[in-house]
Amino acid sequence: MALRPSADPAAYRSAPLTYREVGGTASESMPPGYHHVRESRPLGRGVELFDEAARRLLRWEMHRGAGLAVRATSAEAKPDAIVVLGLGPIRIPCRVIDVIDRVDRVDGIDGIDDRTDARRERGFAYGTLPGHPERGEERFVVRFDERTGAVSAHIRAFSTAGNAVVALGGPLNRLVQRVATRRYLDALLPT
Repeated sequence: MALRPSADPAAYRSAPLTYREVGGTASESMPPGYHHVRESRPLGRGVELFDEAARRLLRWEMHRGAGLAVRATSAEAKPDAIVVLGLGPIRIPCRVIDVIDRVDRVDGIDGIDDRTDARRERGFAYGTLPGHPERGEERFVVRFDERTGAVSAHIRAFSTAGNAVVALGGPLNRLVQRVATRRYLDALLPT
């Protein structure tokens, strides 16, 4: 890999992920030995808001709204798509490892009623590729609760420094990650 990572996502098509715990953000108990992030934010109410937030998320608009340049092998997040995010001279290459589009149905509480409630989720997870400043995985999900109409955004991640320079940044790196996470969540708020 070049000293400065490429901005061309095609350059990473055969690159391996830089961590072993692929899919680790799918579980509430993420892999040990990493810094963990769990953040969420209410976005509002209604199925239209859910559909719009999910569309923006899956089409990389959340990343653009957070101030990042986006170059990807596909216009929408899909399995094995490569995205290279950019912040000034910094290149952040990732591979989509999972796309979430699910409905969880829950029958009436204790058989009291016959109603079936559902929680819908859409989103994706990606993992780091060589040249990324960190090693790890991040999952982005928009959730809709059919019973209450509530729409919320959720981010779950685990990471560690990808090189010695980043490792020296310690607490500053965590601050950057917190700011980026907040900006991602802000970018999904209705406009």
